[in-house]
Amino acid sequence: MNKNQKPKLSKDTVRTAKRLLKYVTETYRLRFLLVFVCILLSSVATISVSLSLKFLLDDFIIPLIGEQTPDFSGLYRALGLLGCIFLMGVLATFTYTRMMVYIGQGVLKRIRDDMFEHMQTLPIRYFDQRTNGSIMSLYTNDTDTLRQMISQSIPQVLMSFFTIIVTFISMLLLSPLLTVLAVIMIVVMIIVTRVIGGNSGKYFVRQQKSLADVTGFVEERMNGQRVVKVFNHERKSEQEFDELNEALFVSASRANRFANMMGPVIGNIGNLQFVLTAVLGGFLSVAGIGGITLGVMASYLQFTKSFTQPFMQVAQQFNSIIMALAGAERIFELIDEEPEMDEGYVTLVNAKKDENGTITECKERTGMWAWKHPHSADGSVTYTELKGDVRFEDVTFGYNEDKVILKNISLYAKPGQKLAFVGSTGAGKTTITNLINRFYDIQDGKIRYDGINIRKIKKDDLRRSLGIVLQDTHLFTGTIMDNIRYGKLDATDEEVYAAAKLAHADHFIRMLPNGYNTLLSSDGEELSQGQRQLISIARAAVADPPVLILDEATSSIDTRTESIVQKGMDNLMKGRTVFVIAHRLSTIRNSNAIIVLEHGKIIERGDHEDLIKQRGTYYQLYTGKLELS
Repeated sequence: MNKNQKPKLSKDTVRTAKRLLKYVTETYRLRFLLVFVCILLSSVATISVSLSLKFLLDDFIIPLIGEQTPDFSGLYRALGLLGCIFLMGVLATFTYTRMMVYIGQGVLKRIRDDMFEHMQTLPIRYFDQRTNGSIMSLYTNDTDTLRQMISQSIPQVLMSFFTIIVTFISMLLLSPLLTVLAVIMIVVMIIVTRVIGGNSGKYFVRQQKSLADVTGFVEERMNGQRVVKVFNHERKSEQEFDELNEALFVSASRANRFANMMGPVIGNIGNLQFVLTAVLGGFLSVAGIGGITLGVMASYLQFTKSFTQPFMQVAQQFNSIIMALAGAERIFELIDEEPEMDEGYVTLVNAKKDENGTITECKERTGMWAWKHPHSADGSVTYTELKGDVRFEDVTFGYNEDKVILKNISLYAKPGQKLAFVGSTGAGKTTITNLINRFYDIQDGKIRYDGINIRKIKKDDLRRSLGIVLQDTHLFTGTIMDNIRYGKLDATDEEVYAAAKLAHADHFIRMLPNGYNTLLSSDGEELSQGQRQLISIARAAVADPPVLILDEATSSIDTRTESIVQKGMDNLMKGRTVFVIAHRLSTIRNSNAIIVLEHGKIIERGDHEDLIKQRGTYYQLYTGKLELS
């Protein structure tokens, strides 16, 4: 947004408000109806204070003045009735206040559930285009503004709305002439509220956006603090933060400047109305016009104060409502984001072969997998054994239309082969692995898995057949046992132990004080990089996938640790189709095929010996005459 451009409320603000209200009414319809009734009762009880002055003065107090033996029984009964009305108002206020807290928290729970559930369906592209901090801001800052609106602003606005209506009717019954003045002052209050509230609302919307930017920046710098310090980037980071914080300061200060202006302005308009009402009422009373008595004047002046207060309350809550609706729009943008499309219909099933080699589906795990392929033409179902044959046929891909990353790539990996990718940064190595698991879909060409176009395979089943070990490991808060079992949630303890032994992780795990029950936190910062990588390998091993992707899995660890990790990976790669991305060429010498990429094209292919003999790019890289960038 241009800094000189005034921010505008979204055209969909009304639709957002209705959608948010739908969350309340759908989930808590009866409770919200009870809140509605209680607010009405509380409003009536509040107005009774002002209205009672007329009857107490005109019907009880003034007639008793001067009597020798006044009878106070009628006054006592009136005060008793008034006390019951007050008690009803107190109970109604207590009930709706408690109820709105429950409703508010319940609605937030449902919204957070919807957000997180839908977030699981979003494509990787969504997270690549946004910072983690900006997404986290939806769950924290934006939902907190909703909590304040639902539990505080909505009941306050309803209370004010009912109070205004009941007060206006009472004022009209007491004195139609004085009510004309009240109507004029109402128009003035509405105009002032729209002007001041509109300006503060604009800046509150900008404040929420700036707050998300600051949150995202802080989260990013916290994660990259080591990089910041290594490159002496503290001053630059401070400068960038100051710019974002300054934008937040400007929008927040302007928003609150108008918001804080609202109360005093409306209050002074109310004071002016009180004075004008007293003057006009006194004149009409002296002139004998309109039947204005002392009781009428006392009640009407009290109504005048009561009539101004709801406008002030609405004005104060207006800004909270605008902030909440701005946050709700951002939340609904996430909920409305298009989920990852999956048109696949081929599924992965447990299978077994009979004596004739015929594949049949079975429920129990047999160690053999098959692709279940239904054919809509004749209603038949065929089964293809999962072997791990992966082929790219003239594949073209770009993350956007303007920049093509891969250009007519054709390659194959036969079952059990180890295929390695070499090339400079940006050559397209990681992109190829992202296409195999369909994090992104290609623009042209075909990728076949065991002869099946992967577009026909359901994404969950496709990814279930793939194991991935990344350079940047991510461990979740929980025990080591839980983190390894993440690869197969129903894995037994014995399967977890076997996977750890296969990955050469069992020894160091058992050396820890609590062994496999050691609790990890903060992405496993208690462990070394190599230990985290071994757990990541064990996680892939317990899933027992037929196809494995290793994305520079040893590039961030030292040579000594690499030899241990490499043993674990060698065990894991046995009998599997493997795609390897590696900067250290020593780790891929035994690959069946090495593919050299440059600017999205394959420039060399062959095994280590063949490529050395060609004395091309791979030879120069291996001998150190050319370095990877």
